[in-house]
Amino acid sequence: MLTAPAPAPAPTRATAALRIGLVCAALTGLLLVLVAAEWGPLMSLDRVVADALHRRAIADPGLTRVNRVLTDWVWDPWTMRALLAVTAAVLLWRGERLLALWVAATSAAGTAVQQGLKAAVGRERPRWPDPVASASYAAFPSGHALSVTVAFGLLVWLLALLGARRRVRTAVLVAGVVSALGVGFTRVFIGVHWCSDVVGGWLTGAAVVALSAAAYRRLALAGVR
Repeated sequence: MLTAPAPAPAPTRATAALRIGLVCAALTGLLLVLVAAEWGPLMSLDRVVADALHRRAIADPGLTRVNRVLTDWVWDPWTMRALLAVTAAVLLWRGERLLALWVAATSAAGTAVQQGLKAAVGRERPRWPDPVASASYAAFPSGHALSVTVAFGLLVWLLALLGARRRVRTAVLVAGVVSALGVGFTRVFIGVHWCSDVVGGWLTGAAVVALSAAAYRRLALAGVR
C-alpha cells in the first residue's frame, strides 16, 4: 500500500534569510546597471526629485539646518558604527564572543562593499550653483543609507536571536524604519545624493545583513561557538 509523501519541511530561517539576501543583492545589481548605463527614466526621476527638494532647502534655511544635524550627527555612518561597537562590547560582556565578532565583521563588510561599489560606479553627486552642503567620494550607493540599514538590521536580528520581548523588537524595528527613511530624505534634501543612491544604500545594507544572518545561523547549526 502506497503512503502519501511527507510534506516538505518549511524553509529554515537560514534559508529565508539567504533568499532575502540574494533578492536584495540582485536588485542592487539591477539598480547599479541602470545607474551605470544612465537609464533615461531613472535619471529623469532622480533629477525631478533632487530639483524639487533643493528648491525647498534653499527657501527654508531652518529646515535645512535640521536636516544637516540629523544627517551629520544622528544618522551619520560613524554614529552607526559606534552603536554597533557598543553592541559588540555588550555581547562580549555577556560571553557571546562569536556574536560580537559577527557584528563587527558585518559592519566592516558593509563599509567595504559600500566603498567597492562607489569605486566601481564612480557616479557624480548632484551639482548646484547654490549648494547647502557638500560631500566627498562617489554618490552610489549612499553610505548613510547603507550604514543605518546595516546597524538597525543587525540590532533587530540580534534581538530576535537572543529572544528579546516582542515590544522591544517592535520598538527597535520602528526606530530603524524611521531612521532609514529619515536619513534617505536628508541626503537628497541637502543635495548630496540622488534618490537612486539612497535606494541602492538600503538594498545593499539589507543584503549584507540578510546574508550575514544566514551565514551565522548555518555556523550555529554546525555547532561552531
